[in-house]
Amino acid sequence: MLEAALKSAQKRARVYSLFLSATRSPFWLLCVDIYPVLVAASIPWSTTAVAIFMIVWFFVLIPTVEPHSFLRSLKHPACFLPIAFFALAVIGTLWADGPWSARLHGVSPVAKLLAIPFLFYHFERSTRGVQVLTAFLVSCVLLLAISWIVAFDPRLALRAVPLKDYYGVAAYGVPVKNYIDQSQEFTLCAVALAYPIVSLLRSKRILPAALLIALSLSFVVNMAFVIVSRTALVTMPIMLAVFALLHLKWRSIVIILCVTTVFGGLAWATSPQLRWKAETVLMDYQLYKERNAATSIGLRLEFWQKSLRFFFEAPFLGHGTGSIRGLFEEAAVDQSGAAAQVVGNPHNQTLNVAIQWGAIGIVVLYAMWLQHMLLFRGDGLVTWIGLMVVVQNVFTSLFNSHIFDFHEGWMYVLGVGVAGGLLKHQQRRCCVSVESVGGRNNAPHVAYP
Repeated sequence: MLEAALKSAQKRARVYSLFLSATRSPFWLLCVDIYPVLVAASIPWSTTAVAIFMIVWFFVLIPTVEPHSFLRSLKHPACFLPIAFFALAVIGTLWADGPWSARLHGVSPVAKLLAIPFLFYHFERSTRGVQVLTAFLVSCVLLLAISWIVAFDPRLALRAVPLKDYYGVAAYGVPVKNYIDQSQEFTLCAVALAYPIVSLLRSKRILPAALLIALSLSFVVNMAFVIVSRTALVTMPIMLAVFALLHLKWRSIVIILCVTTVFGGLAWATSPQLRWKAETVLMDYQLYKERNAATSIGLRLEFWQKSLRFFFEAPFLGHGTGSIRGLFEEAAVDQSGAAAQVVGNPHNQTLNVAIQWGAIGIVVLYAMWLQHMLLFRGDGLVTWIGLMVVVQNVFTSLFNSHIFDFHEGWMYVLGVGVAGGLLKHQQRRCCVSVESVGGRNNAPHVAYP
């Protein structure tokens, strides 16, 4: 009997050894790197593909995780706070009044934040994080090309019926998803390219800089002449201002400001789409105030007014996870027009959090944003991309709940997780180089290439 138990233990040990060697093989580690690349390439096109690739990635990642080093990485606030945010959402189900289906549904948008610590941990070890960021850019360039083609020939559109706004204007330049998602991608790519453009110009590499300038301008021109997003019009100048203050001298800032003013005036004079989008802001507001019409501006104002009232009713702990729709249903009784609209999203990230988890939720949200912003201090392309991901999410969340939205939420999670991991990887390599110069032989090493 003892001999049989010994053989069984030896067999289990051999199986575990084979499994361990398989999960440390170059092919397995390559798979762990490839799936985030596929996620990044899928974001502009498909929600289903993003979900599938992320699930598969977790399955292939978990066997490569070293528990001690992973737990040590969780001490960093940039990794800990997303977990705290999710924990608050789970605990918040206990004091919500709605059915459990609504409470669990309220947890799901926050669950994606759990990927940030894993992405952070993995790409601190890997050297292929740049490929993830590149895949997103290449995928957006392909979407840009199709957007231009569809804009000139709507018969080539991927969707049978084009999207239409409140006034019935067809959005032929949106091949997939919607114009808000598309504008977020194009804005991020256009502004992120500013750093390599300036770096190339400073090193006198004119041709590659000119190519990147043309690509960046193509994103901007598409948003000005094909599909105009009011959110993008507000956030892009802020993102460019951050870049100018961080990376340009005052003389360059003044010159660029003058050039931007000239090009902005030309775009205004030559783009009917741009003028129409600006004019509809006032029209939407007037229709809402005079007729209680459910326009874009009117609905947001209605949602924000009600959300503030819900917050003041439970300012400390909020109404609980998944409570938003139920509150709006109660407030819509015997109402009409914009006041009768029922939503589960107040189109403002702070109010979305405040309704469900009160002041505690707001503190956690802003602490997470602040820590992720502080993470990307300094110089370098990776630092710049990570900072722009956070800045864009913070300011677009004034008009939408972009952390909880699927598309923009995954842009934030992937951008912060991959860029943060790459930054830590670069810092560790610098430490290794310094210790090697100092003659130390016990320097830490990168887990795999």
